[in-house]
Amino acid sequence: MEINASIYLSIVLVFLAIAFKLSHRAKNNNLPPPPNRRALPVLGHLHLLTKPLHRSLHKLSHNGGGASTPIMRLKFGSRPVVVVSSAAAAEECFTSHDVVLANRPNLMMGKHIGYNHTTMIQAPYGDHWRNLRRIGAVEIFSAGRLNNFAAIRRDEVNSLVLRLAAGHKKVELRTMFQDLTFNNMMRMIAGKRYYGDAMAAAGEDQLEEAERFKEMMVEVMGYAGASSNADFLPVLNWLDGGRFERKLAGLSRRLDEFMQRLIDERRRGSGSNDNTTMIDHLLSLQKSQPEYYSDQIIKGIIQVTNEWVFTRGTDTSAVTLEWAMSNLLNHPEILRKARDEIDAQIGEEGRMVDEVLDLPKLHYLQNVITETLRLYPSAPLLVPHSSSRDFTLGGYHVPRNTMLLVNAWAIHRDPRVWADSTSFKPERFEGGGGDEHGCPKPIPFGMGRRACPGAGLAQRVVGLTLASLIQCFEWEKVVEEDEEEEEDIDMAEGTGLTMPKLIPLQLNCRPRPIIIHKLVLAA
Repeated sequence: MEINASIYLSIVLVFLAIAFKLSHRAKNNNLPPPPNRRALPVLGHLHLLTKPLHRSLHKLSHNGGGASTPIMRLKFGSRPVVVVSSAAAAEECFTSHDVVLANRPNLMMGKHIGYNHTTMIQAPYGDHWRNLRRIGAVEIFSAGRLNNFAAIRRDEVNSLVLRLAAGHKKVELRTMFQDLTFNNMMRMIAGKRYYGDAMAAAGEDQLEEAERFKEMMVEVMGYAGASSNADFLPVLNWLDGGRFERKLAGLSRRLDEFMQRLIDERRRGSGSNDNTTMIDHLLSLQKSQPEYYSDQIIKGIIQVTNEWVFTRGTDTSAVTLEWAMSNLLNHPEILRKARDEIDAQIGEEGRMVDEVLDLPKLHYLQNVITETLRLYPSAPLLVPHSSSRDFTLGGYHVPRNTMLLVNAWAIHRDPRVWADSTSFKPERFEGGGGDEHGCPKPIPFGMGRRACPGAGLAQRVVGLTLASLIQCFEWEKVVEEDEEEEEDIDMAEGTGLTMPKLIPLQLNCRPRPIIIHKLVLAA
């Protein structure tokens, strides 16, 4: 009996559908393992998350105390998430699958604060992002451009040093570090200072502008990072009538207007006359290449620069400096070794540390910074990625549109990779490599094509500031009246994406001969 063509075609289609279904089921059966804690309907695993998030995810990856899971699958409401907690899996992500993971997840912050996902941080991988990355690498964060701003960094560090020398013996460093790094960025961008003692002599208009800026930055920091729960549970945006999204949209408009005023001011030439700010340089490029350097592109670049400074809960460089000083005071032998290196290189009563001449030669100081970033990475979960298509990671199937979180904090403290993993040991980086057992270097700024392009700037700010503080002052822990003896500085973590210290650092400082000589000259 003959089978006509339509029946034959139907049989083939049925078999193909069955094969596709079986193949899809096989893939789903090979998804990364979830934690051994049950997901809830609608919420997924959101109810299991606590602050700080990197510790909570690390705990979940150990499945209640058992062997760790280097690649773990979670559900944040309706959004699938994969958390990577091993160096090998992270390396695979950003080598073999770097292009697949070159996108960012679509979150409300990116929509409203990131110009509808068009800034360098938020833009999806493609021609627009590649153009922005080229502009950033060549025109903003190249070695030549950073060298042009070296005088600003030196001036801000000098202001911090003189402020410390002229103040009380007991100092609280967090606010001073924030003032330094915020002013450094704003002077680079627009030639303005908005923080610190210098504002006392500012005019009324400048004070009002600075106050508006601070208020917006506080608001941005409040929204940063975790975004709204509506990013994971869209029904919440409906339940609150879209109030959260309207607030973000309003903040976005105010930020855009503020940055447009900065651009217009520099365009009119009413700011400083040195013509060396980021805005000045971008406006000069706008004249020759208007199709690439529209005002919106310039504002997006400014916004990206601000994001690295402000939207991680607080400033990343300031946080790193506070952790570094805390570790040095808890390990006085390491502080002495770092000071001896600086004195041998420059001299105790000679000149101040120079960013270009001296920092490359201060190898032990660089090891101190690297070890600080290993134990206290300024972005412990890096910046989230999103998969553009299905791929295989560590033998597991990962579907497209999955959010990827890399737990750099857990990777940096993995005892299988780092000897004495929780101890502060800058010596492990002697020779320029990783740990003495051959482990990779830390990844505090990410990896691959979407690694943080501002890493070079951050390392310069932290290196120059830390070297100057070690060179210019004798530092001691504060001993309270009710304490019988000196105690270690509390290293507990606070909440926030940059993993700040829970308790702000307070120290006693005493000027060394080099800063006393500088004060005499200044007088």
